[in-house]
Amino acid sequence: MKKIIGIDLGGTTAKLAILTFEGQIETKWEVPTSTAENGEAILPNLQHSIMSKLTELNLTTADIHAIGMGVPAPVKPNGEMSVAANLGGFGGFNVAKTFGDMMNLPVILDNDANIAALGEMWQGGAKGAQNVVMVTLGTGVGGGVIADGNIIRGFNGAGGEIGHMPIVCDENFTFTCGCGKKGCLETVSSATGIVRVAKQMLAEETTPTTLDQFHPLTAKDVFDAAKNHDVLALQVVDYFGQTLAKAMGTLSAVTNPEVFVIGGGVSKAGAIIIDTVGKYYYDSVFKAATSGVKIELATLGNDAGVIGAAYHAHMYQA
Repeated sequence: MKKIIGIDLGGTTAKLAILTFEGQIETKWEVPTSTAENGEAILPNLQHSIMSKLTELNLTTADIHAIGMGVPAPVKPNGEMSVAANLGGFGGFNVAKTFGDMMNLPVILDNDANIAALGEMWQGGAKGAQNVVMVTLGTGVGGGVIADGNIIRGFNGAGGEIGHMPIVCDENFTFTCGCGKKGCLETVSSATGIVRVAKQMLAEETTPTTLDQFHPLTAKDVFDAAKNHDVLALQVVDYFGQTLAKAMGTLSAVTNPEVFVIGGGVSKAGAIIIDTVGKYYYDSVFKAATSGVKIELATLGNDAGVIGAAYHAHMYQA
């Protein structure tokens, strides 16, 4: 039985794995991502690493069905990748075809959040579902939308960019997103956004709080304080949950997912996220769009990308 290679290309490292057709990781490893000179060494380094690993395992490219890869940028259905700022300007060409020609294998490329969503659908928090929305809460807010088992990419490959939904209408929060716009979900619901909201509340509120003891303050500090019943921290978490639930409700009215999977570093806060978001989501969203809908934490951690990339390659028909 042939194997599948999954690659999760990040700004610091690329995670790679060889998997079975059942989604089991047989071996995994990492390669530093060289972003110098517009990332010109990225694909050659991946090629060298894969060929070395195959030799080590007494395998050849003939034993590989296809390669799946997730990248931190929008990707068009033909495999053309937009330029990725955190990859040193790498992109702007058909990465799937270029790398496929280098490897003499089919390469199936997609946005990394879409790929993580596929991983959670195949083997993780949404296993068994075919209509899934993945929300990744980290430094930014990413997302992947799956309808009837298929990724929604959109015209320019920007489908599922949940973090840039214009969801914040509160005039008191005038933060500018990294995309240059105001009102994006990312400005208040990412790890950076949660800290931003907390600092603004600290400046405006006189409520006694432990949050003023942290230098620097992190999103983890906010959630930990909320779990310890800190009133101001609870207000921050409540605002976070209310805003994220509003975005999820909007997505429900459009795509009607069966499962929302929440991942990323912020999701490590655990049940407090599900409880807070769920309180607003189920109480305020159109009932027909929420009946039976689950909100789950991601379960695959750092393996979501390689597993999702492998799933994408698994679906390739020679």
